[in-house]
Amino acid sequence: MTRMPGLDLLRAIAIVWVMLFHSFIVGGLGDDWSWLSKYGWMGVDIFFVLSGYLIGSQVLQRLRDHGRLGFGDFYLRRAFRILPAFWVVLAIYVLLPSWREVDGMEPWWKFAAFIYNLDVDYNAHAAFSHAWSLCVEEHFYLLFPLLAMGLFRRNSTLLVIATIAFVLLGGIALRSAIWLHDDALKPDRNWFIEDLYYPTWCRLDGLLVGVALAAMKVFRPQWWLRLRSQANVALLIGLVGVVVSFWLHAQRDGLLANSIGWPLLALSFGLLVFAAAERDSWIGRWHAPGAGWIAAISYSLYLSHKLVMHGVSVMIDGRVHGFAAFMLYALAILAAGALLHVAAERPGLRLREFMLMKLRTTPEFRMIQ
Repeated sequence: MTRMPGLDLLRAIAIVWVMLFHSFIVGGLGDDWSWLSKYGWMGVDIFFVLSGYLIGSQVLQRLRDHGRLGFGDFYLRRAFRILPAFWVVLAIYVLLPSWREVDGMEPWWKFAAFIYNLDVDYNAHAAFSHAWSLCVEEHFYLLFPLLAMGLFRRNSTLLVIATIAFVLLGGIALRSAIWLHDDALKPDRNWFIEDLYYPTWCRLDGLLVGVALAAMKVFRPQWWLRLRSQANVALLIGLVGVVVSFWLHAQRDGLLANSIGWPLLALSFGLLVFAAAERDSWIGRWHAPGAGWIAAISYSLYLSHKLVMHGVSVMIDGRVHGFAAFMLYALAILAAGALLHVAAERPGLRLREFMLMKLRTTPEFRMIQ
């Protein structure tokens, strides 16, 4: 598949932004640079929009071209893409508790079953907490192809629009109801994280926007091509939307942020992804140095960076400060991410192609294609 420099740039920005946000684990970046990390959690929402667009394009393109999905092929590809590096990092968290960024951790099986984000005591068990977004992604991989197949067979534009409206408006209503309920009761736990920020049913906006972009490109290519002439306008509007989202999320756990804030953020990032998806825009043509490499190892960086932050913090024990400490953390994180990518991700992808080649010759596998 041809890599798009604009999408690589967004992926690189997303992972760097997230890692800067998580610098609070080792005391943050200091007052002068805290603005770099304040909204870094939004990087995950860039990933959600990208996943919706890229996975949505794969699934919907196959439906359009063949009228059906190869479920076995799809799920096997996702498993070998996600699981090898994930299992390596999960094993480190389970077997080497002293390496964890915090002490408490939920049972390993919640991570293995990708239900951590649905049942967590965050205040007591925050180790490997960034796995919550992987759980959201896995739920999307599991359910979206089934939903897409059902909607495709019904061949009803009205039903598609109704589904989009239900997910969008239902998400706003659900989050608002949860916020009002928890704010009134004020339970003695981190209810914002556990009830609003982590659960899959509250975090569908970015995936929805990405899938909507993919659906337009696949099923309404004339709309896509017509709008491409305004890609730079979409980029500018998206940037304005992100700035407005900063304001809406100034109180991150407030009602405004958790009702309309999420869909606005998703739409803003959706405009950036649209602009970056082709080479006919400013961002789409921008080959930022190093962005492609960081994008390629972004998954491994995401999985491992908290472990590395903690390890470096223990190693230097406050003896290194300022820019030197920042560079030490950065180099260690990049090295560990690259190592995990080479040692786990790439072998997993090679094994995937070998398995697919073998399985495609078996009658049982062909039956689920």
